[in-house]
Amino acid sequence: MKRKTIFSGGTAITLALSVVATPALAEGEVNILTWEGYADQSFVAQFEQESGCKVTATYVGSNDDFAPKLAAGGGVYDLITPSIDTTKTMIEAGFVEPLDTSKISEWNNIYEKFRNAEGINHDGAVYGMPYSWGAIAFMYRVDKFPTPPTSIADLWSEAVKGRVSLWDDKSAIYVAARLNGDNDIYNLTDEQIEKAKAKLIEQKPLVRKYWATAGELVDLYAAGEVWISNTWAGYQSSLIKEKGIEVAEFIPKENAEGWMDSWMVVKDTPNLDCAYKFLNMQSSELGQCGVANVNGYSAANPVAAKKCMSPEQYEALHQDDPDYLNSLLLWENLGERIEAYTNAWNAVKSAN
Repeated sequence: MKRKTIFSGGTAITLALSVVATPALAEGEVNILTWEGYADQSFVAQFEQESGCKVTATYVGSNDDFAPKLAAGGGVYDLITPSIDTTKTMIEAGFVEPLDTSKISEWNNIYEKFRNAEGINHDGAVYGMPYSWGAIAFMYRVDKFPTPPTSIADLWSEAVKGRVSLWDDKSAIYVAARLNGDNDIYNLTDEQIEKAKAKLIEQKPLVRKYWATAGELVDLYAAGEVWISNTWAGYQSSLIKEKGIEVAEFIPKENAEGWMDSWMVVKDTPNLDCAYKFLNMQSSELGQCGVANVNGYSAANPVAAKKCMSPEQYEALHQDDPDYLNSLLLWENLGERIEAYTNAWNAVKSAN
């Protein structure tokens, strides 16, 4: 993956010298279950050199991957990064332990909205360190749309038959529900879920493939198989553009979901010291601009981000725009209703 460097010249030199000057001690390890780009060598290599903690990453393609992997047991992972709609499930299942926020030096600089989020606070304890956030935007190939799309309905158009892709995730129900005019997407009734399911089944003949990972969607665009889809805003579009294909993102008139990912410590990890060293790196300039450079996501710590981002990037990632953040339909835990949403999505995929 190509790194997009945005540090100022002086900062970049300082970081590079730090990597060279610090020996690799290999005194510990930290094993993480996370998303693509969250353990990229462009910033993790420096952490390994300076901390002596070897980082081993396993990647997920959906929030539904976390619980099965942790339930398998065996003490395989020390840290995980579920999204805000899944964190409460991790807590209630006993997979994670409370954080000692006094050990995280940048804790108070993280957006208050995220620090106080219900999904990471439980019975007076904090279980997650917010890391990055963004929108589930929509994306299209500029050369295939003389008139830019503005609505979710554009993914249901016969004009793009065989060129549509949606994320293989229960959040597809949210997309169809908004198209149906049901905007309270995290509290849908059974009837509304059925309507969303029917809408998605109606769309199936237009769908080339449901994408599972960031790389898969990039490949579908690069091969010319997909012209329009939803996307993890800022990430896949940048990778596609690097291949010489012009794509554009948009927030449809029916609005978009928002997400926030948090680092959580797996219960009884034997690598607690390295885990907290990793959390401190990820909440610092190195980790915050690291994820922004690699994934194009917004940072949870605007103070750190402002120190290492150019003014243009800071503005582009809405770090200074609380109205943008507040306008997104930030994912919520579905509680006992998760089964209804998941079953509906699975029924869509199995439908003829």
